[in-house]
Amino acid sequence: MAEKLFAEFPPVSTEQWEQVIIKDLKGADYEKKLVWRTQEGFSVRPYYRAENLKDVKHLGGVPGTFPYVRGTKDNNDWLIRQDYCAHDGDYARANAEAVDGLKKGVTSVGFCIDGEKAVSQEQMKTLLKGIDLGKTEVNFTGCCCASVDIVKAFLAVAEAEGVKPGELRASFDYDPLRVLNQKGAFCSDKSMERLKEVVEAVKEYPHVRVIGVEAYAFNDAGATIVQELAFGLAMGSEYLSKLTDAGVSADEAAKRIKFTFAVGSTYFMEIAKFRAARMLWANVVAAYGAQKECSKKIKVHAVTSEWNQTVYDAYVNMLRGTTEAMSATIAGVDSLEVLPFDYAFRAPGEFSNRIARNAQIILKEESHFDKVVDPSAGSYYVENLTESIADAAWALFGKVEGMGGYIEAFKASFVQNAIKESSSKRDKNIATRRETILGTNQYPNFTEKADKDITLEVVTRKPAPEVTGEMIGAPLEKYRGAQAFEAMRFKTDKSGRQPVAFMVTYGNLAMCRARAQFACNFFAVAGFKVVDNNRFSSVEEGVKAALDAKADIIVACSSDDEYAEGAAMMADLVGDKAIVVVAGEPACKEELIAKGVVNFISVKSNVLETLKDYQTKLGIK
Repeated sequence: MAEKLFAEFPPVSTEQWEQVIIKDLKGADYEKKLVWRTQEGFSVRPYYRAENLKDVKHLGGVPGTFPYVRGTKDNNDWLIRQDYCAHDGDYARANAEAVDGLKKGVTSVGFCIDGEKAVSQEQMKTLLKGIDLGKTEVNFTGCCCASVDIVKAFLAVAEAEGVKPGELRASFDYDPLRVLNQKGAFCSDKSMERLKEVVEAVKEYPHVRVIGVEAYAFNDAGATIVQELAFGLAMGSEYLSKLTDAGVSADEAAKRIKFTFAVGSTYFMEIAKFRAARMLWANVVAAYGAQKECSKKIKVHAVTSEWNQTVYDAYVNMLRGTTEAMSATIAGVDSLEVLPFDYAFRAPGEFSNRIARNAQIILKEESHFDKVVDPSAGSYYVENLTESIADAAWALFGKVEGMGGYIEAFKASFVQNAIKESSSKRDKNIATRRETILGTNQYPNFTEKADKDITLEVVTRKPAPEVTGEMIGAPLEKYRGAQAFEAMRFKTDKSGRQPVAFMVTYGNLAMCRARAQFACNFFAVAGFKVVDNNRFSSVEEGVKAALDAKADIIVACSSDDEYAEGAAMMADLVGDKAIVVVAGEPACKEELIAKGVVNFISVKSNVLETLKDYQTKLGIK
């Protein structure tokens, strides 16, 4: 007779769990302490149980069946993609890099091209030399006005090599709305009208996608997961509308569209995003009248988030890329590109490309992520996240559709304003360290100096250009979340001096050490040299050591009780020889201010603005 696991333990009801939790909170607000209010606009509970699945509507499906929450295929294999720059027209170099990548684990190559220029058949032949088009997926990004000619050149090379139409797997990201997002205007007046022409160019090739929905552009602008998904769906819907109005069947139109999403650092939310995307797109395509099941299956390429990358402590990007890759592959994407760790500040080389490839190869060959389809299925947490993201994205998508579609929503600045509101909140969270960017606004590498390839242009956030007569709306502002802090630290690095922040630790050992560690992290973020100390026997001893070290900033690190007398004494001893700062927000703060101690740092500080202010005081411009 089979025994049930844990049968000897009595069941515990939700009410019983809640009673224990409330007791442990000791009067603290349950909602504020334990319920996470996400940037996406919905709340996440501290725990979930089986009963929380009873209202989740998408449960019960299996991989490969509508609405495809659990995947569009019966396996979890994905293509390892790496993109190579051919934008400068050096097709031989790009080809050599791609062929080398294919020998080292890449299974899908991408070429970044100048889509405003035609590519001849001879040039395309050079670009594709040594690539087996019958076995390797080839992708082209940057496609624009010359897309039809580029597609035809590619097909001509494939035909000349004897590749059968059914064997050819490729994609072209003809995406007029991407250009609109980037520039505030279409690349030509005929951009949307040419959608049908691009689709008809590949009518004999069932596995070639020619319309790209570059939803990652919203992530690049600081959008939330819900906004990236909703606005991406709206772009796809706009293309379906234009194509079906032009006489292309919904089935044919949908089969020619490929989505590219970014994958960010909110691990479980990203898993849920891709699951929700499959479900929502299947319903959108069905609403346009598509009959074939294959047409309703979204084709998804994922790329690790450029918005998350940093130029200081750049090796941390390897870790970011790995966890992001895990989210995407667990979620069941069709292909994935892990950006090289130095992508944000220089052209990636052999080492960084190799690490980026190997992050995916490890997930396959050592972690076996390709062996199990939708491993997160049934998770109380992930299923609820999937439902919440789908509901929020569908509601936002409905608002865009109610305005007449994506173009009309863009003209009305609805898209831009929504993203700007979200990105501004994220910027504030980063400035106040409510959102951590490791190595940048928290836990920096104290001794690091800017890499030789890091320039002012790399760290400077550039605002979106003003709307001109040719533009139908303001373009999205592309930036990285770390740039404001990077620009501040870069200013210190290039100033020719490195201010010294000296920790005067005294009194209560536990408090002085904790506050010294906090203050060291705080000032090192701006590239200041920090000098930590175990504990001085007196304030006088600490101040003497600080002045002997020619400190620019002297930080009082002790307990609140000892600040009332010690911090004021420190200010008197230092005078105008250095800036005195108190680590913490002591109860005696107002009393200290009255005595001339006016500088305080704490977890409540706006770290960015506070450090910029100290740079100004120290003459760093």
